Amino acid sequence: MSPSGTNRPEARPDAPADGDAARIVLVTCPDVGTAEGLARALVEARLAACVQLLPGLVSVYRWRGAIERADEVALLVKTVVHRVAAVEAQIAASHPYEVPEVLVLAPESAGAAYAAWLAAECAPTAAPAP
Repeated sequence: MSPSGTNRPEARPDAPADGDAARIVLVTCPDVGTAEGLARALVEARLAACVQLLPGLVSVYRWRGAIERADEVALLVKTVVHRVAAVEAQIAASHPYEVPEVLVLAPESAGAAYAAWLAAECAPTAAPAP
C-alpha cells in the first residue's frame, strides 16, 4: 500500500504527464518492405519517436479454423499515450492484413532522459529534444 493509503503507486516526481507516458505498440508485418514503410510513416508523422524492426519472426496461429505459419517482421513502435489512437489509425489504414496485430504495452518505467526525448519526438510539432 502506498503512503497515501491506496493500492495505487505514488507518482514519481520525474514521471511524465499522463499523456506523455511511454507506450510500446507491438505490430507484425508480412515482410521487411511493408515494415519499413510503416515504420517510416509513423516516425515521419511524429506518431512514434522510434520503430525497431525485428525480422526473422515465425508466427504460428489459428486463422479461420486452420493452423497457419508465417514468416513475419515484428515492429516495436515507441510512442506516448496521447499518440496511440493515431498510431492505431495509421496501422489500420495502411496495413495489408485483414486483422493486423496491434498490442499496446505500458512499460513499468522509463528512464527520465529517454521519456523526455520520447515525448519531444512525438509532439505534434517539432520541439527541441533534451
